[in-house]
Amino acid sequence: MVRFPNQRLANLFDALQAESLPQEELARRFSVSTRTVRADIHALNAILNGHGAQFILSRGSGYQLKIDDEQSFASLRRQTPRRNRTPRSSAERIPALMVRFLNSAYAFKMEDLADEWYVSRGTLQSDMAEVRDRLARYDLTIETKPRHGMKLFGKESAIRVCLTDLMYSLSLDERDSYLLASGMLPFEILPQLTPTWHHCLAAGGVKLTDEGEQYLALYCAVAIKRIQEGYPLPDLPMEEVDDRIKATSAQLAQLIEPLTGKGFSAAEENYLRIHIAARRVQEINPSAINADDDEALVDYILSYINTHYNYNLQNDAQLRADLLTHIKTMITRVRYQITIPNPLLANIKQHYPMAYDVTLAAVNSWGKYTPYVISENEIGYLVLHIGVGLERHYNIGYQRHPQVLLVCDSGNSTVRMIQAMLARKYPQIAVTQVISLREYDKLAALEEDFVISTVRLCEKNKPVMVLAPFPSDYQLEQLGKLVLVDRTRPYMLEKFFAEEHFMIVDRPMTQQALFKQVCAQLKREGVVGKDFYPSVVEREAIVSTLLGEGIALPHSLGLLARQTVIYTILAPQGIPWGDNETAYVIFLLAINKTDYEEAMAIYELFVTFVRERSMPRLRDSQDFADFKAVAIDSLSRV
Repeated sequence: MVRFPNQRLANLFDALQAESLPQEELARRFSVSTRTVRADIHALNAILNGHGAQFILSRGSGYQLKIDDEQSFASLRRQTPRRNRTPRSSAERIPALMVRFLNSAYAFKMEDLADEWYVSRGTLQSDMAEVRDRLARYDLTIETKPRHGMKLFGKESAIRVCLTDLMYSLSLDERDSYLLASGMLPFEILPQLTPTWHHCLAAGGVKLTDEGEQYLALYCAVAIKRIQEGYPLPDLPMEEVDDRIKATSAQLAQLIEPLTGKGFSAAEENYLRIHIAARRVQEINPSAINADDDEALVDYILSYINTHYNYNLQNDAQLRADLLTHIKTMITRVRYQITIPNPLLANIKQHYPMAYDVTLAAVNSWGKYTPYVISENEIGYLVLHIGVGLERHYNIGYQRHPQVLLVCDSGNSTVRMIQAMLARKYPQIAVTQVISLREYDKLAALEEDFVISTVRLCEKNKPVMVLAPFPSDYQLEQLGKLVLVDRTRPYMLEKFFAEEHFMIVDRPMTQQALFKQVCAQLKREGVVGKDFYPSVVEREAIVSTLLGEGIALPHSLGLLARQTVIYTILAPQGIPWGDNETAYVIFLLAINKTDYEEAMAIYELFVTFVRERSMPRLRDSQDFADFKAVAIDSLSRV
């Protein structure tokens, strides 16, 4: 059996089997230098030398796997790596601890678990803070009794949702995992469900996304295991759903009941209906939506954004319809603590920072008047709708929408799929025309900004981006660099950044002390009023304003400044920011309502700094002139 010297080599081996990747992309993914990547490739090739395969560097595409002996390499792939018998890192111990508590009928002692996992009791105790915090999101608590140990308490429905979320996150992670090897989660039940799963939903006329179907199947696997172990759901109030969902849930209940060995109660079927309703893709006209909570929340969000940020989206019928469609099922989810994953949340925060802030502020304000708690994942989906609405109505000229020529010879369905993906990922792209490869060859020159093609082309006078029908993250990132070109950003830097609003913190400082000092200066200058500092503190308390890569954007709830100022703080020693995070470059935003149109372009400056990984160079600037030179250089690369 081949053993890799470290986990990074194993992960690198897996990544390069899936696709060809250049050195720079591998360095970014694994947070190492390109020199380390080359050393790792050399080590992998030494291991693979006796198995008929090598990784070679191909100009233009990167490292790719070359197999000389298919039979020898196939035997290598058949060798199953040794599964982890104990969780060896905090990242593995925390979910493993959660599953232990969720599955345990009795209290257990931390000392016994420490002996089983070959770690100290202190190590497990340090992990418990994060475990308690994650479980608290589901209203689950851990109680400790002397001489007995620790035990989990909470609703059965919450336990099931937490277990399902853990299974879903593991299903997205292809790495070897202690939990996958331990059998503590009921993955083995899925093959008995999935063969007829899609047919049951389709026959009932209920449409779910692929992720929705997968999550529903995982929940049913958890429900079967819990019923088998003697943990049925208590009676629930009957949720009103339409006849199609009732018929589908009844059919799925018939499929599930034999697997439980104990029957499937009316309460179980009712909760299954709720899960289906919460994930159903709505295909209804806005006039058919008539739920007071849904209408009230949409009205409140759009009104709040107009009042506090000066963006009037209240008359956008398309945006209102999209929000109503999402919120209709969202209300069901938050009422019953049903979570949905949002794998794009981090990207949404970075690509739609302005929309994220205005949506977060509106939802948080609404939350003060309702018992519902809306998660960040849900807010992220609302942000996408708000972000598109802002772009639709406030195309203010700071960035010309890219004009794109699409070249495709794969048929109409492929064209439609690529256009839908572009509209979803980069709605600012304007596809001027779709032509074939033969038509492209006849063109002498192009008027568009660049070309997107499904096959490799010779460049004419504009760059060509080759995009697969199902593009990789790397391809989308490369496309983003073409889409987000903006030559006006240096102008924005000149307009809103000034030396008198620049500071280097060369001593330890807390976040609160920094806010007090900077806001006090802005208040003395008449830039902000007395309500600005409390609003900045309140906004930071909701969710950390760390954008990524050590760059933070503290700001108020709403556009409260009397004039727009960006206060730049460089902290070479770092300032503690949020949960175990550190900020080194901080931009405190004071934006006036009259500059609401420019606010979106201001946020794009910081997105560029994150994308270009400019933080170390910005942090190490010696003065304002040095900072400005580094900033202009970073912005000009896009």
